[in-house]
Amino acid sequence: MTESHLGRGEGEAGEAGYAIQIDGMVKRYGRTLAVNNLSMNVPRGSIYGLVGPNGAGMTTTIRTLATLQRPDTGTIMLDGIDLITDPGAVRDRVGYIPDAFGVYDGLTVAEYLDFYGASQGVPARRRRTLCDELLELVDLEDKHTEPVTALSRGMKQRLGLARCLIHDPTVLLLDEPASGMDPRARIELRDILGELSRMNKTTLVSSHILPELAAMCTDIGIIRAGEIIAEGPVDDVVAALSPAARVRVTLLRPEQIQLAERALASDPRCHRIERDDEQTLVAGFAGGDEELAALLAGLLGHGLQVTQFTLEPGTLEDVFLTVTELAEATT
Repeated sequence: MTESHLGRGEGEAGEAGYAIQIDGMVKRYGRTLAVNNLSMNVPRGSIYGLVGPNGAGMTTTIRTLATLQRPDTGTIMLDGIDLITDPGAVRDRVGYIPDAFGVYDGLTVAEYLDFYGASQGVPARRRRTLCDELLELVDLEDKHTEPVTALSRGMKQRLGLARCLIHDPTVLLLDEPASGMDPRARIELRDILGELSRMNKTTLVSSHILPELAAMCTDIGIIRAGEIIAEGPVDDVVAALSPAARVRVTLLRPEQIQLAERALASDPRCHRIERDDEQTLVAGFAGGDEELAALLAGLLGHGLQVTQFTLEPGTLEDVFLTVTELAEATT
């Protein structure tokens, strides 16, 4: 893929370099409040993961950004353009993959991309080359003549990504893009989004698979009941909001497991001690490097034969559970 065909990533400068800025967005469906005073800022060139429980407002937010519906109130700037007053200009800069999208029966893969290129105004002389490059990007270059209905779910998802890139958008909106993909295809998707990020394209991606988002995204926004309750760079959010790290202790001899449990329980820095297997304990741990070294010294001082001692930092899953439970407790 040459940058000449997918090079438009600069856009118009938004405040503090944001590709998407939402302030006070509200969306109702009848009496149902789907999005509640939502505000979020997506840095330009980032891969921003939007995560939340079912019904939290993720799809509504993405559909609104794709100009498929209007918010009741609020302001939205996308690539420096006011989405409310100029939705046509926004559509030119957005590539969108819904959670479930159909394909046209009777078209081959090449015909499918050519059709969308024509509908987006891509000149005929460029479409052939561009389609070839996009199919290579999504690892479907050997499927030119295959009917789209014969593709697997994961292949259709990759074809959908190629389709939403056909007009060289600056912002991609992907609703559960890895659904139906096998592990290899998910890794390839992550690599593709990383390459697009290096080209300064911005991706907003929703998913319920938290480890996948943690590996894929540079930034994260956690949404609950239609409002963002935490957002920022993934590592910063995890470091700031994870309840605690965990220490994993593996023993040489299974018969020492009870002694190790008592030793950990007696240390005020440890909590929630659990057995992972007959030789391994996992405990929540609060402390720095000096406290960690002291804990290991204490275990060895009890005569325990430790074969593995590892500090595991908090995860995005920990953060999600913590902030959503806190939000529930305060409502």
